[in-house]
This record gives sequence, C-alpha cells and structure tokens, in this order.
Amino acid sequence: MGRWFPSSTAGRRSKWAALAASAWIQCTAGASYCFGVYSPLLKASQGYDQSTLDSVAFFKDVGANVGVLSGILSSAFPARPWTVLAAGAVQCLAGYLLMWLSVAGVLPRPPPLLMCVYMLLAAHAQTFFNTADVVTAVENFPDSRGTVIGIMKGFLGLSGAILIQIYGALFNGNPSSFLLMLALLPTLLTFLLMFFVEVHKTDEGCDKKFLDVFSLIALTIAGYLMLVIIGECVMIVGSEARILIFLMLLLLLISPLVIVVKAQTKESKILAEASCHDRIRLIDDINSLEVIEERRYSQLAAERSCMKHDHVGPNEMLCDNGHERNSEETFLLPRGENLNLLQAMWTYDFWLLFLAMACGMGSGLATVNNISQIGGSLGYTSMETSTLVSLWSIWNFLGRFGTGYISDYFLRLRGCARPLFIAVTLAIMSIGHAIISSGFPGSLHVGSVLVGVCYGSQWALMPSITSEIFGLRHFGTIFNTVAIASPFGSYILSVRVVGYIYDMESSSSSTDVQKCMGEDGWLKKGFLFSIMEIIEGLCGHS
Repeated sequence: MGRWFPSSTAGRRSKWAALAASAWIQCTAGASYCFGVYSPLLKASQGYDQSTLDSVAFFKDVGANVGVLSGILSSAFPARPWTVLAAGAVQCLAGYLLMWLSVAGVLPRPPPLLMCVYMLLAAHAQTFFNTADVVTAVENFPDSRGTVIGIMKGFLGLSGAILIQIYGALFNGNPSSFLLMLALLPTLLTFLLMFFVEVHKTDEGCDKKFLDVFSLIALTIAGYLMLVIIGECVMIVGSEARILIFLMLLLLLISPLVIVVKAQTKESKILAEASCHDRIRLIDDINSLEVIEERRYSQLAAERSCMKHDHVGPNEMLCDNGHERNSEETFLLPRGENLNLLQAMWTYDFWLLFLAMACGMGSGLATVNNISQIGGSLGYTSMETSTLVSLWSIWNFLGRFGTGYISDYFLRLRGCARPLFIAVTLAIMSIGHAIISSGFPGSLHVGSVLVGVCYGSQWALMPSITSEIFGLRHFGTIFNTVAIASPFGSYILSVRVVGYIYDMESSSSSTDVQKCMGEDGWLKKGFLFSIMEIIEGLCGHS
C-alpha cells in the first residue's frame, strides 16, 4: 500500500488510525436505520399503499443483513480492506442517488419492483462497510476482539441516531435532501478514509489502556445522544439549539484523534527503543564472531534433533524446547482453524450458533418492529412509544459495546467462554419479554431496555465466537452468513408467530375487547419467546 501514498503519509498510518477511521465510517454506515424518516415521502411521491411500502422495507432488511458477498470479497482480498469499502461506497451512492432522483422527479416514476432494487442496493452497502471495519479491527486487535467488535457494532447501532441529528441540524423538514445526504455523506467519508483501514501486525503491549479510553469516548457519545433524544421528546428544540447540539456531537466524534496521536507516539517510542537495543546487540555480536558461530551450530543441531524425533511429523513438532504437543492441544486445534464457509457449515457449532441467533436476534427485531402495536394494546400514548423507539438505538449500543468489553474481561481473567454470555443474555431477554407481556404499569419501558440491551449483545458475541471457532481467514464470509439468522428469525417470529397471534386475539370488533385481546395476545407471545430463548440459551452454552 505504500506506493499509493507518499512515505510521510504512510508513516502516519497505524492500527489506531485504522480503528478511528473504521469507527467514523461506521457512524454513517447505518443509513438503513433511518428508513422511517424518508418513508412517508417515498409513499406520497410514488403513490404507494402500505403494502408496497412494506415490500420496500423488506428489501431494505434483506440488503442490510445478507452480507455474504461482502464476506467473499473480504476473503478474496484480505490485505486490501479498501476494496470492500469502495464496493460498499459505490452501492450506497448508486442506490440512494437513484431513489433521490426518483423522489425529486428528475427520473420518471420507477415501477415498485425497481424501487425495491434501489433500496436493496443502498442497504446492501451497509454490509460491506461493516464487514471491512469489523474484520480489520479483529485482525489488528486479536487479543481484544470482543472489545473492538463491540466498538464497531456499537457505532453502527448509533449511526441512525447520529444521521438523524445531522438531518435535524441541516435538513429539518426536508426528507428529500436527507436522501441526497445519505447518498453523498457515507460515500465521500468512505473514499476519504478507506486507505487508512488496513491490517497492522504490531505488539499489543499497551493496547488495553488506549482501548479503554476509546471505549470511554464511545460511552460518552451514547450518553450524550440519549440525553438529546429524551430532551427532544419532552421539549421543543429550535434550529439554533439543533446546530449547537450537532457541533457538540461533532466534537465528541472527532475526539478519538487524541487517542490515535498518543498511541502512535507511544508505539514510536517503543519501536525506537527496540531498534536501539537491536543495534547494540548487533555490534556486540560482530565483536564476538565465536558467539555467532556457536549460536549458529547450536541452532542447526537443535533442528536436526527435532526432525529425527521418533514418530513425530512436521505438524506435530512444537519448537525450541523439544517438548511434544499434548493430545488436548492437538485435538482442539481444528476448532481455531481457518475453515471456509462450506467446512464451517458441516459443523454442529455453526448451526447451533445460527439457531441461537435466529431466536435472539429474531425475537428482538420482532419486538422493535411491533413496539407501536404493543404500546397501543397496553395503553401507551404515541409519544411514549416514539420515545421508546428512539431510545432503542441507545440500548442496542450498550448491549453491543458492553457485552464485547465484559466478555473480553472474563475470558482473559476468569477463563469464561463467550457462549456462556449467549446463554445469560438470552435468559435475560426472556425475562424482558415476560415483563413486556405482563401488562403492568411501566412494563414496556423496563422490558424494552432488557430486550434492547440483550439484542445488541448478540451482535457483539456472534462475530467474536465465529472468529474463535472458525478462524480469521474466512471470518467475514462466515459471520455474515450466520447474520442471515436475523431476518430469518424476524420473519418467522414477527410474521408467522406474532402477526398470527395478534390478529387472532384482536379479531373482535369491540374496542375494549380488542384491547383486552391484544394484551392477551402479547402475553402469549412473550411467554412463547421466553421459552424459546431459555431453550436456546441452554443449547448455546452447551
């Protein structure tokens, strides 16, 4: 990559610059989360009914969750993440620009199927951004993969709230301009930063200290957005205040530059000291040729001795100390091998993980997609349900980031495997569904927090576990294939289960009876989800 840039610029690139650049790209990658902002304009300008608009939304969900192509491209060019980012930027520009041209009347009104293709193309870009950023972060910080995956997934979860803040400050009341912004902002930002997103194999001696500060910044941004969202729901915010809020948010988003500078300075000092020590050692060796020859002959003798060891193949040798690998280590090796997608799909680990994610992610999506109906059946006002929808991204972020960080801590210091956290989060999610379905005052507030946090946790745990079981060589392809469990589980649970139960229970024409039946329907739904998640938690832990 050095030939693409002057050497001075190449010297400023590091894994910390890659982490910051990836986080900034993730901040604008979740444009699919903003569908509710421009969907009324899409419906009115194109003359769609609700069924047609739901079809466009379905293609959005498919594009944003089915990322097998981005995984294949990442595996084909493991040393060039910028190719994956560039492919995503092109799709984002093409999809949203064609939608904007159609809505603005520049292009003739497209058939609904063609508009669905535009939406699919635009949303599919998200998987390319996410794959390149997550895979590069794990490659750069393999010993802290849970933390960096939590950071990447967390910023993606916050991206919807961040983009809406930009919309409120610059394009409030003009969703057509917001569509144009979704076409240009992620594309230009990706093209500007994509060459900084690259793999650096360096020592991880002081990584945890700087990653902790980076994590603190991410939490601060999430807390700030939570306060802004709550404030906007309880008071009217003027245009000047929106601009000030946006500038404060921009300042927080730029703050990781401080970590990049300090981390690179620290690493430069370590490298300079190591280089100085190497030069001193080289001078000492030159002044003592006998020591050099003795080391050389000793090394050759050790290699011959190791190669002549009885009944030991080259793959079974350990290294310098002459000890054989024990049988347990040899047995566990295939679980961390660089398996490809087909090899991974032949293992029971893959399908257990897929089934656990279908239940965990599917039930979470089913809840957020139906939260307005849940709130209505439980007697909540539209303002209360709107606030809950807005805060969902915050709970989602806390689950993604918090579980990644905590699972790293317990894995490193306590030896607790990550599948244990899948079991714990699914059990807590089942409690959240039970609380929602209880119908007690405030149950939707408490239950949505538990479900939102645990739903986000699955997005941090799944990639981490995938990389640890199947290796990093085809990591992007495999974890994007497992992610298909999210729309699959959402369709089964939301359409086939929740929709069926709700329609069956609310079929009465009486308003009071309909409300009562609605509560009974959500009670059945919550009980069913709770039982499913407890069973899947036990399977995931095993």
